[in-house]
Amino acid sequence: RNQTMSNSKDYKDLPLVPESVLKRRHDLDDLRRKNQANAEKKGKKKKRGIYVKKPETVLAQAKNRRNEQMRYRRVKKKGMMKRASNKPVFDKKEVQGPDDEVDVISYQSNSVGASFVFAIRIREDVGPIPRKIYLTLAQLGLKENNTGVFVKYDAASRKRLHLVEPWVVYGKPSEGIVKDLLERKSFGNVNGEKIPLSDNTIIEKELGDEHGIICMEDLVHELTNSGEAFDVVTKFLWPFPLTSTRSKFEKEKLKQKQGKDYGDKGALIDEYIKKML
Repeated sequence: RNQTMSNSKDYKDLPLVPESVLKRRHDLDDLRRKNQANAEKKGKKKKRGIYVKKPETVLAQAKNRRNEQMRYRRVKKKGMMKRASNKPVFDKKEVQGPDDEVDVISYQSNSVGASFVFAIRIREDVGPIPRKIYLTLAQLGLKENNTGVFVKYDAASRKRLHLVEPWVVYGKPSEGIVKDLLERKSFGNVNGEKIPLSDNTIIEKELGDEHGIICMEDLVHELTNSGEAFDVVTKFLWPFPLTSTRSKFEKEKLKQKQGKDYGDKGALIDEYIKKML
């Protein structure tokens, strides 16, 4: 009994370690083990298999490159796509009403006459693109896939959009869609840094003194009306990050392609943007 009492007294004299310290040690041990396992995985080199490209694939890729070069030269010479029009084109579509009644409405299917458009870069699964196309996309501010920018729709920007048309979707969005884009996906370029526009004070600090733009509503008004500060606003806004119209499962497992769903959508750009918000 005396020996038991002496042992318990010895334990009481030991320094107690706080529980937070023990947890931190446990987390560090786990992190150390994970890092070691990752380092071992990286050390193992994967064996590269032999990939044989079929002659049909090589011929198809060469044909696509040749067709693209011909299309690019034709658009650069004429200033527009072969299927495009210089006049407003109207089409009809069926819309289901609240009482399950089908209504037929008319809409403009191209952007002729619009003061601005919203352009989205698509087709992330086509692989490397021609350098001329990439440089034109960079001029529009579309350096990454599934990003969108507001563009003033004049003769110069229209030609650029036609040059890169197989890689973009564009059209004139409604005021409601512009507001949704700004409220949900907008970032500002503040001293070269990407800052989310979660507070009107950021907008007021960058654009208020010189241009009188102090809140999100002013941004919407300036964009939809193509005001004097339109170029300043588009330069201030970071390209909008959007989600792909296809899920990862559809792209990798089902091998779904985007097909020929590109180019000028006119008023239908609203529906396309809704899929990517």
